[in-house]
Amino acid sequence: MTTLTAPRRADDTDAQDHAALLDALRDAIGPAHVVTDAKDFDARLIEDRGLRRGTALALIRPGSTEEVAACMRLCHAAEVPVTPQGGNTGLAGGGVPDGGIILTSDRLNRIRAIDPTNATMTVEAGCILANIQAAADEVDALFPLSLASEGSCQIGGNLSTNAGGTAVLRYGNTRDLVLGIEAVLPDGRVLNDLNGLRKNNTGFDLKHLFIGAEGTLGIITAAVIKLFPKPTARATALVACTGPDPALALYARMRGQTADTLSTFEYIDRLGLQMVIDHAPGCSDPMAEAHPAYCLIELTGNGAPTDLDARLETALEAAFEAEEIIDAVIGASEAQKDALWALRENLSEAQKPEGASIKHDVSVPVSRVADFIREATQACMDHMPGLRPCPFGHFGDGNLHFNLSRPVDMADAAFLAEYGAFNRIVHDIVHQMGGSFSAEHGIGTFKRAELRRYKDPVALELMAQIKATLDPGHLMNPGKVL
Repeated sequence: MTTLTAPRRADDTDAQDHAALLDALRDAIGPAHVVTDAKDFDARLIEDRGLRRGTALALIRPGSTEEVAACMRLCHAAEVPVTPQGGNTGLAGGGVPDGGIILTSDRLNRIRAIDPTNATMTVEAGCILANIQAAADEVDALFPLSLASEGSCQIGGNLSTNAGGTAVLRYGNTRDLVLGIEAVLPDGRVLNDLNGLRKNNTGFDLKHLFIGAEGTLGIITAAVIKLFPKPTARATALVACTGPDPALALYARMRGQTADTLSTFEYIDRLGLQMVIDHAPGCSDPMAEAHPAYCLIELTGNGAPTDLDARLETALEAAFEAEEIIDAVIGASEAQKDALWALRENLSEAQKPEGASIKHDVSVPVSRVADFIREATQACMDHMPGLRPCPFGHFGDGNLHFNLSRPVDMADAAFLAEYGAFNRIVHDIVHQMGGSFSAEHGIGTFKRAELRRYKDPVALELMAQIKATLDPGHLMNPGKVL
């Protein structure tokens, strides 16, 4: 990948200037957890896709909320910036440090409490998402947040970016799954709002300041998250259609006929499916013929599996009659259902062998999703003949990953040089449709200019005032979001 920015390099002078701070940090959390040799944390300096490299004075690994608070007090007094970092799986550059200290949540990895009756779990920020899912499963419950990176991403990072995923249609974004948080402020004070209450009308709901703030206002160290009844059955199908318009009609049908059992409605363009078939091990086309577009549909519930199967089949039969779909494959076993899911889950990785891609994480009202795909595809291809648009994603909640793969005969660097031009084309269309240029990946550094271009000026002013109040020294994750 081509580096988007030329990073400032740290040098020995930084360590010499801050020797007292580093010694104090060692005293606070132990010498083994203060890493100052950049070779030992090189991977923590690089954005997940390799698009940007940062610099840092040191990496620290506090093991408790008290240790996080102690570290923040020391850094605040020394006026040294801090970049919070979880699993470093973000896609907007929000975890790339620009000097100062990287504070990782790796050691904040305890599940503090599980309350099945209250349907809550209290987790520390460094808990791996997949481990939280497994812990919920052990008490016959579900934590529904599900992402491609769930084996390595941490819940603190999910909270700080308000992650979405494949279950938003039924359960909501991460913000909707949280009842309370614990957070350390830039000056080391601790906000203790770890409540498991569904009703708590005692003034401002402060957790929402920190969820989605990308570590710019403080560090979330723990959260109380919601659990849900564990589904006992699922019905899964991959259906083919002629494009986004019949897919939208199909979504409306499924929403009406399957009601609250509809948990997934994902859209995949043929190009994307072909990339998975060509590059993802073990994946093959489940249909005899190629089609222009596909939808992955899943119903989940707590009744008999046959009830969900019947409901899905009835809806799809009606869709065939209405000419909304032209082919369908229904998973008859758990293995077959997993194989259908693999076609969607491997899509992002399968794009990489095809060369550079320009990625957009956008949302529009669900009623405009088909319009957006058509208009944005045409506008981008008008700008660059030979371009290979690859729209896919969470069709049912209006969030699309509108990715653009380079023309086959174009160099990666020349293609990536068009990032700004394509952003303007795609994001202007999104804005005209009342949508968002950042649906679930956040702002980080990559989208700061877009925020200034599209965000309401009064909203920007209020965001800046909140930042100035909580972090007047601009020491928390500097250069991100604002």
